[in-house]
Amino acid sequence: MSDTGTQIARAAEEAAGGGWRRAGIAGAAIGVIAAGAAAGVAVERLTVGRGMRKKARLALDSAGPYGSLRGLPGKAQAEDGTVLYYEVDEVEPDSAKGRRGRRLFGRKAPAPVTVVFSHGYCLSQDSWHFQRAALRGVVRTVYWDQRSHGRSERGKAQTEHEEPVTIDQLGRDLKAVIDEAAPEGPLVLVGHSMGGMTVMALADQFPELIRDRVVGAAFVGTSSGRLGEVNYGLPVAGMNAVRRVLPGVLKALGSRVELVERARGATADLFAGIIKRYSFASREVDPAVARFAERLIESTPIDVVAEFYPAFGDHDKQDALRHFADRPVLVLAGDKDLVTPSEHSESIADELPDAELVIVPDAGHLVMLEHPELVTDRLADLLARAGVAAPAANVVAHGSTAQPGK
Repeated sequence: MSDTGTQIARAAEEAAGGGWRRAGIAGAAIGVIAAGAAAGVAVERLTVGRGMRKKARLALDSAGPYGSLRGLPGKAQAEDGTVLYYEVDEVEPDSAKGRRGRRLFGRKAPAPVTVVFSHGYCLSQDSWHFQRAALRGVVRTVYWDQRSHGRSERGKAQTEHEEPVTIDQLGRDLKAVIDEAAPEGPLVLVGHSMGGMTVMALADQFPELIRDRVVGAAFVGTSSGRLGEVNYGLPVAGMNAVRRVLPGVLKALGSRVELVERARGATADLFAGIIKRYSFASREVDPAVARFAERLIESTPIDVVAEFYPAFGDHDKQDALRHFADRPVLVLAGDKDLVTPSEHSESIADELPDAELVIVPDAGHLVMLEHPELVTDRLADLLARAGVAAPAANVVAHGSTAQPGK
């Protein structure tokens, strides 16, 4: 084991109060997480040198415009003073994008609505790249970075007062962004994973906002609670052991950011394999898209990962779903999502019997990157059902991630 790896192991053992070595099942279970990725990496290392792999990653980074779309920047201030970064894409009815809008929706000027996109854990607003490309100039959209993610500030409540992150706090953050970026007019709220939980927390705390302004909502690869039951594709007994020690391990590693970030660099191939396993299910995802997802996730510092993780165990917003019962809702998930399994989306749909439930075959957690044309098509249909615009015609050209020749 490398010196860096040894230090990481010691940090993990300290986090478990000296019991890490005794938690044999937990160690084995964590090994299972990496096993599938490690097998592929081992084969690759037999045939591809380190320098060649580095060149390949650089080539993939420049292979597509993923994450390069930018809008009108803005800032909102959360209740604790954290500055939250957002961008707005305005409607452009007289531009080429406006003409594309007529192809998508069959009309020149959609109703004045703002679609607000909230991203997931360890991601950023750029995770909506394909949907942004398709909807750009068609409807007014807002994309924002959750606290401590992307271009937003580190949460001041966490860094200055050592307060834990809560999903309720994220809901209030979303309210601050809406107040600044879309203070009036109808809203459609779209959330992926943690972003969907954020939308639920907004509804729980500000039901009048949902009642008075929200005309539609989309919950993508998310959950209303019971996340403690998710086993991430591991044996149940092993996952239970992991849950007992993981919070302490993350906390300890989060206190040694520089050490952990060095280790990330030294194990880049394995890290990429793990990300791919828990992000995608299809074998035909463009490698450049997989690399884009890797860049998004690896840009989240380990101390932020540690700060946010405990919040998911406390998340329970099943009752908040009732605020969306009388309006159009899309509930969408990948059928092979290991992070927020499709059963959680089915549970959301059970609370909203008039919602459209879409379970996407051969799809993982990052379904909006893996099958962007399908996700964008269903979002466009949601806008139509919400009375925002006429039904979409064809969005495939704005989001194919299949490898060339497939």
